[in-house]
Amino acid sequence: MTKKTMGIHHITAIVGNPQENVDFYAGVLGLRLVKKTVNFDDPGTYHLYFSDNGGNPGTVITFFPRSGAQPGKIGSGQVGISSFAVPRGSLVFWKERLKEFNVTYVLKERFSEQYIAFDDPHGLQLEIVEREAGENNQWSFGGITPNVAIKGIAGVTLFSNKPESTAILLEDIMGFERVGEEEGLVRFKSIGDIGNIIDLKRTPMAGGTTGVGTVHHVALRAIDDEDQFAWKSHVESYGYHVTSEQDRNYFKAIYFKEKGGVLFEIATDPPGFAHDESHQTMGKNLMLPERYESQREKLEKLLEPIEVRELK
Repeated sequence: MTKKTMGIHHITAIVGNPQENVDFYAGVLGLRLVKKTVNFDDPGTYHLYFSDNGGNPGTVITFFPRSGAQPGKIGSGQVGISSFAVPRGSLVFWKERLKEFNVTYVLKERFSEQYIAFDDPHGLQLEIVEREAGENNQWSFGGITPNVAIKGIAGVTLFSNKPESTAILLEDIMGFERVGEEEGLVRFKSIGDIGNIIDLKRTPMAGGTTGVGTVHHVALRAIDDEDQFAWKSHVESYGYHVTSEQDRNYFKAIYFKEKGGVLFEIATDPPGFAHDESHQTMGKNLMLPERYESQREKLEKLLEPIEVRELK
């Protein structure tokens, strides 16, 4: 019996100025900044986590922001588009919201769903789509209330160097179900109710390059440490190289690059974001892993100040 992932745990992207990043995802899109920490592999760079009120798996998008970094190029071997899910009946609100903040958008339709497509300030390609599934986000901020707030990740669109190989990975190895094909895309669905859709472009395009405005990786869910170990063995049995487990404080992570060039992570649902801060104070303070605590004063001077603020 094929193992089946619940779907997407989080998406991680590379962006520019950190305050612009916070203003857009918290100030415009109304997501909650649930963790302010550093890139564990490059502590001079923030790692910022935005999500629903609770930081639940499937609702999280994270960023490595760095002012002045080189722009990337979106193309094959990457997550090309990241989509957010909102409640039924809220697209009108989001059209007006984006207009209010001078965010240019276009309307698209695929698989009988209407999408609002737009870019963030650093070139990341985003979409908003209505979905029935998934709990409403109870975080209210800047005039965005739970009846219209972003629930979490709707899904991603993958641009692959080898789409047929990527399709085999998704369906035969990760346990997604192929549910449709339309206009050069194949749609896969997981058993979860949020972060459960992956659309795959059927033809390769020009190769992408890593940099500002591109997704670094997409993480799929493991229930716990034991399940993650089983996933590691399972993926390796198909000939993929999977890294050793990395402790990211808020989840454990393993990584592998699939044959089409997309970097995947498998992340555990626990322990979550409230184990080193209370639920009420998540995202307010700079949280460091133990190995960097001795460098706190240096890092706090190096990192650009940021604040979550309501925008006018």
